[in-house]
Amino acid sequence: MNKKYSALTSNVKMLGNLLGRTIKDAHGEEIFNKIEALRQLSKSARSGHKEDREALIHEIENLPDEQFIPVARAFNQFLNLTNIADQYHTISRHCEEHVCEPDVLQTLFNKLNAKEISKKEASDAIKNLNIELVLTAHPTEISRRTMINKLLKINDCLSKLELSDIGHSERTKTERRLEQLIAQSWHSDVIRQQRPTPLDEAKWGFAVVENSLWEAVPDFLRELDERVSTHLDEPLPIDARPVHFSSWMGGDRDGNPFVTHNITQEVLWLSRWKAADLYHTDIEELITELSMIECNAAVRELAGDSHEPYRGILKEIRTLLNNTRKSIAARLAGDTIPNVTILETADQLWEPLHTIYTSLHECGMGVIAEGSLLDTLRRIKCFGVHLVRLDIRQESTEHSNALSEVTRFLGLGDYDQWSEQDKVSFLVKELSDNRPLIPHNWEPSPMVKEVIETCKTVAAHPKEAFGSYVISMARTASDVLAVHLLLREAGCKFRLGVCPLFETLEDLNNSEAVMQQLYSIDWYRGFIQGEQMVMIGYSDSAKDAGVMSAGWAQYDAMDKLVKVSEVENIDLTLFHGRGGTIGRGGAPAHAALLSQPPKSLKGGLRVTEQGEMIRFKLGLPQVAVNSLHLYASAILEANLLPPPEPKQDWRDLMEVLSQVSCESYRNVVRGEADFVPYFRAATPELELGKLPLGSRPSKRNPKGGVESLRAIPWIFSWSQNRLVLPAWLGAGEAIQYSIDKGHLELLEEMCREWPFFSTRLGMLEMVYYKCSMDISKLYDEKLTDPSLWRLGENLREQLQKDIQTVLKVENNENLMQSDPWGLESIRLRNIYVDPLNMLQVELLKRTRQTEQNNPELEEALMITIAGIAAGMRNTG
Repeated sequence: MNKKYSALTSNVKMLGNLLGRTIKDAHGEEIFNKIEALRQLSKSARSGHKEDREALIHEIENLPDEQFIPVARAFNQFLNLTNIADQYHTISRHCEEHVCEPDVLQTLFNKLNAKEISKKEASDAIKNLNIELVLTAHPTEISRRTMINKLLKINDCLSKLELSDIGHSERTKTERRLEQLIAQSWHSDVIRQQRPTPLDEAKWGFAVVENSLWEAVPDFLRELDERVSTHLDEPLPIDARPVHFSSWMGGDRDGNPFVTHNITQEVLWLSRWKAADLYHTDIEELITELSMIECNAAVRELAGDSHEPYRGILKEIRTLLNNTRKSIAARLAGDTIPNVTILETADQLWEPLHTIYTSLHECGMGVIAEGSLLDTLRRIKCFGVHLVRLDIRQESTEHSNALSEVTRFLGLGDYDQWSEQDKVSFLVKELSDNRPLIPHNWEPSPMVKEVIETCKTVAAHPKEAFGSYVISMARTASDVLAVHLLLREAGCKFRLGVCPLFETLEDLNNSEAVMQQLYSIDWYRGFIQGEQMVMIGYSDSAKDAGVMSAGWAQYDAMDKLVKVSEVENIDLTLFHGRGGTIGRGGAPAHAALLSQPPKSLKGGLRVTEQGEMIRFKLGLPQVAVNSLHLYASAILEANLLPPPEPKQDWRDLMEVLSQVSCESYRNVVRGEADFVPYFRAATPELELGKLPLGSRPSKRNPKGGVESLRAIPWIFSWSQNRLVLPAWLGAGEAIQYSIDKGHLELLEEMCREWPFFSTRLGMLEMVYYKCSMDISKLYDEKLTDPSLWRLGENLREQLQKDIQTVLKVENNENLMQSDPWGLESIRLRNIYVDPLNMLQVELLKRTRQTEQNNPELEEALMITIAGIAAGMRNTG
């Protein structure tokens, strides 16, 4: 065992022992001994002892039905605790000294100095820094909020125990608290019993802000300010807003019938209530702290004759926030809304608090001003009065259906049947005309009425409440113009950014032409005022064409969109619809951002953070600070030290790799006649529908086949059986094809010199290491018809070849040898994931063999799905 990870393994062992004690107390010696025997067999099997692997499978096959729940729960909890220890280790006191990367901001400034980037250039880049993280409710977060809160408290205990000078009684007390928390977790439901509603999801998002981001944002800005002051001899401006947050929770109605305009309305008001509540807590603290008497004239004017002027001003703000909470609560409850002044704009908080800040500095109390008050001022700039801005997302055909009903009612024909040219002409004419299009006496169908009411909901709130209106499956210029027209017809008085989402391979390839057409429309250019956002879809393009082909299509589309926007003098912001897994664009944030085309981060970064990745990257304040450092340093580096423009022969070879990989991927997924039966049998795809993951259905078309599956359950299913097929299929074959054609040297050059390509290979390495051919084979043998076994054998054979191909191009001997921390992290989890896979196989076999429901076995199956997801981490 590497000494660098001794603190981590020590924590894992301690938490495991406490869990063991809890299990023994709850279920007795027999179950405890059974679980411990399985754990030891798994550990030995992972070390290469094949006989112990067979013994492990045999033991699980012979478990009585009633033992599956406690055994599955045990390994699920082992994984949750290992994840907490692993996550904690990245922020522990040992990490800086032993494990983690050097300070990324310090490393960045060292690079800037080495490249002789002027202080003015660096300062301008920092002033323009724009990180917008969009929290989404994509359904891969399995753990309940109750469990997550307990895990956060476990993290606090680990932090206390790490202190070298902790006394014996304090240590004993903390260890007892740890055991209590682990016991509480054991005796609580591991997973939700019911599918969350969109309101539940929104509240979960608000909890992430309250429990982590509210503290993390000012901490991040203090650390950034310290680096900027040291290296650039100037502080970060007090009104700097390099990071802010948006959300899809309660606004994303694409394929989710449960997100209605009423839900969106409620989420918007709940968001404002939560913001007022959090500011209220801040103000209460400031009232306690700012008891000073001396002040400048501006504060005296605001405070009147108050003896303690700062408190006088703060108490007025407290009253404003109290009134805001009461007013919104009454509105949500349907009660009479009190006639009081409420918080409407951020300036109502900023101006009096900034006046106090200035006064404290002028009166020699700057050290006080730079404390909690500064933190609150930073929060006001980041969170505003809405906490998070809400995006509205809807599928493009819903808008065209609405316009078709209108045009048919008016006797103008069927909009849906018109050519694209006719649609654009009609839309531009209507947008240029001030008269209303939609008549008062028109009664739309329920679906169209919902589209119209959603637009009216947008119009009823201030612009600051919203991020953008995202059109999924956007294909044409008319898709964008249609939303602008519907918003105008609904009475929207402000300019809301309408963001097309290009997500299939064909749509990505056509995105440049679509945007060029929009930019050429005079009305459109005048309306957008030089600003445009475009969203790049990662999941559907990868599901459509495979990870290599999709990756190149995304890069090429971004590159072309950046260039056409630059020529047209449009400030472009690219919005990245990434998920956690490789098949949805997931990669280590720093590497992923530096692998994008030159100038693609000039307009800042807007990126989705979804599902369980929110918890892993933003769930603890210090982890969130580290994530923000990674984003900030990568954006600054990409803009100040841009990656190379790819050489033409690199582009040409990528075109070949893209075509070959797409063909290889589709030959299996679409061309293999038995693929769908194999997929359904060899993964828990059908059983996933029973797991209450998120509020959104897993299929766009409930009666459709695998082609109608959303990208997330598609990837989730394959991660469960450890073949992780969508994240690698086709890529290795394409690379080997190019090697066979004599391009090995060029591939090696691309790996050395082109961040885009080297990051692709690094992502593949991580996927390969997470795969398990033995586990995948076990699923095949136990769950699929022997006639289908050849498919699995062929895929595993291809996987083995692909691993060697990638290692050859990288000139590496082993997978992940350049990422020892990542390697150790996966290795630790695999000891617990493998038994869960074996349990899942046996449970799938038993539940599929009987037509009668067995609630115990079905619950145990759900627990294995949750556990494997926790072990694989980036599941969707």
